[in-house]
Amino acid sequence: MVLKVKEGMTPQEIEEFTSHALLEMTLKEKVHLMSGYDFYKIFLKDRGKGRSVIPGGGLERLDIPPFRFIDGPRGVVIPGSTCFPVSMARGASWDITLEEEIGEVIGKEVRAHGGNLYGAPCINLLRHPAWGRAQETYGEDPYHLGELGSALSRGVQKHNVMATIKHFAANSIEYSRFKVNVVMNERTLREVYLPHFKKCIENGCATVMSAYNKINDKYCGHNAHLLREILKGDWQFKGYVHSDWMDGLYDTVAGIKGGLDVEMPRAKHYGKKLIKAVEKGEVSIDLIDDAARRIIWTVLRYTTKVDLQQYPPDLVGCEEHINLSRKVAEKSMVLLKNSNNLLPLEMNTLKKLAIFGRLADLKNTGDHGSSQVHQDNIITPLQGIKRFVEDKVEIIYNDGKDLEEIKNLSKNANAVIAVVGYTFRDEGEYVRQFIRKAGDRESLKLKERDKNLILAASEQNSNVIVVIVGGSAVILEQWIDNVKAILMAWYPGMEGGTALAEIIFGKVNPSGKLPFTIPKNESDLPFFKTHIDEIEYGYYHGYTLMEKKGIVPRFPFGFGLSYTQYEYSNLIVNTSEDSIKVSIDVSNIGKMPGEEVVQVYVGFEQSNIDRPKKLLKGFRKVFLNSNQTQKISIEIPKEELGWYNPETKMWEIEDIKYTIYVGSSSKEEDLISTEIIF
Repeated sequence: MVLKVKEGMTPQEIEEFTSHALLEMTLKEKVHLMSGYDFYKIFLKDRGKGRSVIPGGGLERLDIPPFRFIDGPRGVVIPGSTCFPVSMARGASWDITLEEEIGEVIGKEVRAHGGNLYGAPCINLLRHPAWGRAQETYGEDPYHLGELGSALSRGVQKHNVMATIKHFAANSIEYSRFKVNVVMNERTLREVYLPHFKKCIENGCATVMSAYNKINDKYCGHNAHLLREILKGDWQFKGYVHSDWMDGLYDTVAGIKGGLDVEMPRAKHYGKKLIKAVEKGEVSIDLIDDAARRIIWTVLRYTTKVDLQQYPPDLVGCEEHINLSRKVAEKSMVLLKNSNNLLPLEMNTLKKLAIFGRLADLKNTGDHGSSQVHQDNIITPLQGIKRFVEDKVEIIYNDGKDLEEIKNLSKNANAVIAVVGYTFRDEGEYVRQFIRKAGDRESLKLKERDKNLILAASEQNSNVIVVIVGGSAVILEQWIDNVKAILMAWYPGMEGGTALAEIIFGKVNPSGKLPFTIPKNESDLPFFKTHIDEIEYGYYHGYTLMEKKGIVPRFPFGFGLSYTQYEYSNLIVNTSEDSIKVSIDVSNIGKMPGEEVVQVYVGFEQSNIDRPKKLLKGFRKVFLNSNQTQKISIEIPKEELGWYNPETKMWEIEDIKYTIYVGSSSKEEDLISTEIIF
């Protein structure tokens, strides 16, 4: 019987068809599956605006569908799509359920645009906040990254869209990403830079995008240790690996031997060159068959399911999706400071509100590189606040250029909101082929004009609220003592202005928590250089580095204030053969309903080897009404306690006392703890 591609194919039928197809296909047809095509034709047609999907693979003769790529990760890049807050903002929400909902909306919109392969989630670890594409990832912690990335993948793939975890791996310097050799030992690789990728693979993410950079002298797209031994060997990944886009593959033979299955967005090194390499005996046909098998098997899994739901064009950017974008922005913003409970502002007693800064009325949703969502319907902070207060409060706006005018306007205002930070011109993707600037951030401080604006306003007004727009940490030491309130708004998506107003006036209680550490000094961070040929990545960064060195940060990992107060009590920890079960009572003892992020850390203070003081190993976001108490239970698999022994090449669990910490941030004063032997 001749097997055919059909709707509703079972896993067994897909396996049988794939094996049959490989016997039927010519070498040319197999190699055709292994690259994208029509990229430059499409690029010139839409003038690089990302208006079209990019096809690849497929074989019409055997009815094998192509994969059709659309980029992300803050939404579908094709114009009109829903623009969500950037991934770093969503990392600050710590909300797994919400991230899966975002994935579902993105999956639907990808399908409505005609795609079936999506370029997200980006889960590169934030080693240093100056990294230009920090906004595209979720934070500095591997466990946190893995949970958020897995949630987005699950949501996207519910709608028959292949998700892509990227960039595999250690891609966290933008200007030098095409050349830099990242040196690290095997423990650091396995324990710090790979666990989040592994978690996403375990949760079923369909494809992997390799990184541009080298790891230990091997380009990631050529790296057999990374792609064949770890990803396809140790982790048993069955999907396919595709290259990053502009020169993500450097050599034909090295690429296929290293484990790269697909070259995107066109066949520069594969195609005819790969066919010749096979004919010359430089490449085994078995490697071609393995790549082709992975591609066919993966594509059929997502294109032959019985699809009862329709994905019409009017689904894109619809009201329901826009409302979700606003909800995400509300849950993502982090209240860092709120002296004397200045926030929320009381509209009934507020007569005149001054709003300053060039970013206050700018449509500013983040980087203009491959992650840009082309959406014009953006609510700015000024627009959001004006709509919220209507005619009940007098709004004074000034872009902040004239500092004397800022001082004069500040004198007569009841409160001042200074909107400061960055745009796509300051941080983002650097693409050398098109001479697109941005790249890594030159400084972790605000620009001088923003600092001077804050100081000028605070000189005349004691009620200054600073709203920071940006993709990662900002050092605040030059002005933090001069203001009463600080709100990290991120690049908050198309409804960011609406969400900001709702938080400032108390309609929404802020619930975001920092997904990274904010230091007092840049010298407290790991070494970072934007233009560099080689760099060593150590075992420690972020909160693990601060705790290792005994450095007190300005704001710790997991920190965020609320308009209410929470209390933790009755910590109970039980162990079984396979897991640790943690339960704790969390109470809202304030007057306002809110959401709290319950964080569980495991301490390794008794370890016989060099390990962090503690690591995040569980979290949950919970809604609590005023005066409500809820028992929260979080289970930690035993394997989460392991460390990688490079000598035995095995994960091992020490027979020691572990400390279980539970609380509202990584700061020791915010945690209660108990010891266990496991």
